[in-house]
Amino acid sequence: MSSPVTLVSLANSPIPPGLGSALSEHAKVLGIELQSSQAMLSRSGYFSERWMASKTLMPEARVAMRDIAATHGTDLAFLSTAFIPQEVRVLAMDMDSTLINIECIDEIADFTGKKAAVSEITEATMRGEIKDFKESLRRRVALLAGVSADVLDSVYKERLRPNPGALELLAGAHQRGLYTLLVSGGFTFFTEKLQKELGFKQTQANTLEIINGKLTGKVLGEIVDGAAKAAYLDGACTLMNCTKSHAITMGDGSNDLPMMHGSGISIAYRAKPIVKEKADAAFDRVGLDAALLLIA
Repeated sequence: MSSPVTLVSLANSPIPPGLGSALSEHAKVLGIELQSSQAMLSRSGYFSERWMASKTLMPEARVAMRDIAATHGTDLAFLSTAFIPQEVRVLAMDMDSTLINIECIDEIADFTGKKAAVSEITEATMRGEIKDFKESLRRRVALLAGVSADVLDSVYKERLRPNPGALELLAGAHQRGLYTLLVSGGFTFFTEKLQKELGFKQTQANTLEIINGKLTGKVLGEIVDGAAKAAYLDGACTLMNCTKSHAITMGDGSNDLPMMHGSGISIAYRAKPIVKEKADAAFDRVGLDAALLLIA
């Protein structure tokens, strides 16, 4: 049986009055009734409006409605009526291109003139064209053999920046008592520094082998791939005595999908199309902290 779903628009400026009617017209074509359930509100610098759809929307319909919202300068989320914001216990998120503005491995490679080669593999992997994340990472890391470990610090200091709303998101999550997990297919050098800076309760990532001050082109231990991300989230939920349905997940690439699938709210941040299609919310305009409006 199809269940109702709540549509939530999120924007950096007042919601255009024509958005509601445009969404309603498209819903009618699909045989779905759309009713306004909450007037426009402004909070934490964002604007939001909600509608109730009479039944669940198919993926194609969600894509079409997001396209309509985009023409009105607005992001759109689809929330199950079974979702209870007050029961959220965990926030789990990816690092590269989600929490932060860069793909760290690409920037490390840039210092050695190999960014194009590494970025090509990174992009194909995040789009889901290269299915084996572990092999993809090994291929990219191998290209870094001989790079001075000092480059890691240079990338962190000179190029790495939290994405808009990151600090506010973490502050708001901790204020609510959420268990915050940063789980990344990137590297511990960066996740550990971000943990100290932003206060994550737990971080998981890959460790680059360094010998005599240089990268060897190898990764130590088991590689954190999509399955590992999902497993670490499950562990965090167990620690908080809850299920995955009580977690918010955020990512941008295909290796985030196992973690995002089945969570209370999955948010695609500036994400690849394959991730946006499957996520409950797609943030292409608003900052990371707009997630707090979805659990208000």
